[in-house]
Amino acid sequence: PAGNLSECPNGSHWVMDVFKECAQDGRDIASIVLGLVSIFCFAAASFPQFYQACKTGIMDRALSIYFLLGWLGGDLLNLVGSFLADQLPLQVPTRSLGLVAAPINAAFVFLSLGTVWTVSLLGRGAAVAQEPAAFKGRSLLSAGGDELGPKPFSKSEIVGFTIGSISSVLYLCSRLPQIYTNYKRKSTVGVSYSLFALVMLGNSLYGLSVLLKNPDPEQGEGDYVLHHLPWLVGSLGVLSLDVVISFQFLAYRGGRPSTHEERDALLSKPGD
Repeated sequence: PAGNLSECPNGSHWVMDVFKECAQDGRDIASIVLGLVSIFCFAAASFPQFYQACKTGIMDRALSIYFLLGWLGGDLLNLVGSFLADQLPLQVPTRSLGLVAAPINAAFVFLSLGTVWTVSLLGRGAAVAQEPAAFKGRSLLSAGGDELGPKPFSKSEIVGFTIGSISSVLYLCSRLPQIYTNYKRKSTVGVSYSLFALVMLGNSLYGLSVLLKNPDPEQGEGDYVLHHLPWLVGSLGVLSLDVVISFQFLAYRGGRPSTHEERDALLSKPGD
C-alpha cells in the first residue's frame, strides 16, 4: 500500500507519504529538496520574460520562435519519456514546465501534473497487485538480487529512453537560434536575463538532484547514470549554451535595437 515503510525501514515518513519515494539518508533527502527548488525555478522563469515582453513590445523580434518551439517540444517529449522510462517522481513534473506565455505555462503545468499523477498512481497500484513481494520502479527498494550489476531495460524504458534522447537534442538545438538572433541584432533588448538565470539554476539543481539520489541496491552507480543519461544531458549539457547566451548579455549590454525596431516602438506610442 502507498506510504507503507515495510520495504523501506529507514526511510523518511513524509517523503514516502508525499512522493512514494524511499529516502533513507541525507543524500536522498537532499535530492528531493533540490528537485523541489528546481521546480520552483522552472515555474517562475517565464514571468520575467512575460513582463519584459509587455514592457518593450518587441518579443517577436527579441526571442527566436525556433527557440520557443524547440524548448516546448523538448518539454513535451521529456514528459512522455520520463514517464515511460520510470524516472524519479520529481522528474516528471519538473520537465513538464514549458516556457511560453505565463497563463499557458500555468495551465500546462496543472494539466500535466494532474494527468501524470493519476496515471502513475494507477500504474503503481496494478504493479503491487501483480507483484506483492516487491514494488515496481525506483520508488521503493526491490526484494530480489543482492549483486550489483546492469539493470535491464524494459520495452517501455527503451521507448522512454529514445524519446528522452530526442528531447535532449531539442533542448540543445533550441539555444542555437536564440544565440544567432542575439548575434544578428547585436542586442539582447527585449530578452529577460532572469529567464535564463532561473533556467540555469533550475537545470543545475535538477541535475544534482538526479545525481545525488542513491541507486537501487541491486544497481551500480554507472548503470544508474546510464538510465538517466538523456535527462542529465538535457539539463546539465544545455548549461554550456546558456553560458554563451549569458556572455552575449554582457557583450551587448550597451547595445540598442536595430533602427526598424526603434521606429516601430516609437510609432506604437500614442501621440508620437
